[in-house]
Amino acid sequence: MSTPSVVIVDDHAIFRAGVKAELGEGVELLGEADSVEDAVRAIAKLEPDVVLLDVHMPGGGGVQVIEQVAKQRPHQRFLALSVSDDPQDVIAIVRAGARGYVTKTITGEELTDAVRRVRDGDAVFSPRLAGFVLDAFAGDLPAEQVDPELDQLTAREREVLRYIARGYLYKEIALRLHISVKTVEAHVSSVLRKLQLSNRHELSRWAVSRRLVD
Repeated sequence: MSTPSVVIVDDHAIFRAGVKAELGEGVELLGEADSVEDAVRAIAKLEPDVVLLDVHMPGGGGVQVIEQVAKQRPHQRFLALSVSDDPQDVIAIVRAGARGYVTKTITGEELTDAVRRVRDGDAVFSPRLAGFVLDAFAGDLPAEQVDPELDQLTAREREVLRYIARGYLYKEIALRLHISVKTVEAHVSSVLRKLQLSNRHELSRWAVSRRLVD
């Protein structure tokens, strides 16, 4: 089995050093980049099997890297590696063309395996993130079928809305989504404002009418 070649793209030098140490001899490291511009240039020059790509960077982030590289190397394979597990980040990078998305809690052995699988054509996602991707793409609808009110909510706001509609308390939602109670409250306030509703009871009725709850 041949060793996959990799370019690491991340704007934090300490993190890049950590990834290199974790990967060890499991991959052939061709180079590194810490910005969108440097990444595009390095990928074009080095032609790696897989690009390990951070999602958030100055100058447009991972999505911008993928879009620019696609003009020169349309079949380049990308594996997103990020601290973020926000559904919006996951869906954005996958829509741009990444073949996988794993979080920075992954072990070196798991990351090496993920790189190899992406090199070989597989799609690789951390278990919790796979559901976001399946839900998002299963939910793609023709424009005339999109609910304009629901469509204005972010993926996280929809998650919070579903829990509210099922009767969960803010504290319970925070625990389930691994966010703070204040963040839950902020999401609920945003949903109420966008949907022009007054309280969580109206939210629940709205969600049931849209069949967002089982």
